[in-house]
Amino acid sequence: MGRIIAVTNQKGGVGKTTTAVNLSACLAQAGKRVLVVDCDPQGNTTSGLGVDKHSITRSIYTLLFGDSYIEETHLETRVPGLTLIPANINLAGAEIELVGHPNREYVLKKVLRNCNNLYDFILMDCPPSLNILTINALTAADTVLVPIQCEYYALEGLTQLLYTIGLVKGSTNPFLELEGAVFTMFDPRTNLSSQVVDEVKQHLGDSVYKSIIPRNVRLSEAPSHGLPITLYDAKSKGAISYEMLADEVIHWGI
Repeated sequence: MGRIIAVTNQKGGVGKTTTAVNLSACLAQAGKRVLVVDCDPQGNTTSGLGVDKHSITRSIYTLLFGDSYIEETHLETRVPGLTLIPANINLAGAEIELVGHPNREYVLKKVLRNCNNLYDFILMDCPPSLNILTINALTAADTVLVPIQCEYYALEGLTQLLYTIGLVKGSTNPFLELEGAVFTMFDPRTNLSSQVVDEVKQHLGDSVYKSIIPRNVRLSEAPSHGLPITLYDAKSKGAISYEMLADEVIHWGI
């Protein structure tokens, strides 16, 4: 059985999609079988892996509502071993359509249950909000990985997310665990970045990954080419940092 990881933070702009794309690619390049599920209507993980989100006809949306099978929905990416279930703006309608759905919090879990044994890791890129799609991802997940931007309001957003995880544990997924937090957009030239790291470590203790993702121009450029950072610039600091994070994720809990 593969480990299902929800990559989420209720705050936007924290490097969530960047982490989902590049961590999944690095896990695949480390020899793991990886599925990344784009659960965000913006479809940035989809385009970040080189798929035209405007041209797809089968997606996580059609999969959730039984209009496609997983075998005809997932797409192979340019990274050997990395498979994608794409998303586009159609997914925005799921918020309304799931309201009257029986067991609406468990729809994604049911979908992933049919393919969990095919992968070592399943990563879900969640929307930057607490909506029914995020709740579905947290209900389906084994663990939660939280990207935290090294900026002033980081701890406030983390507190809100931990509260949400607690609510999910008490209702739809009692086995949900915190995979860990990973710092993103770290700038060693500023005191603020170091202060945020120290504060979060005091708050979370051992639930913080040692790997820190720096501010890196090459990381910012890679999505416009539809490539993960390891294919765009394998020698960049961003690529090396995500490779280190992947190694930590592989050995999590060991």
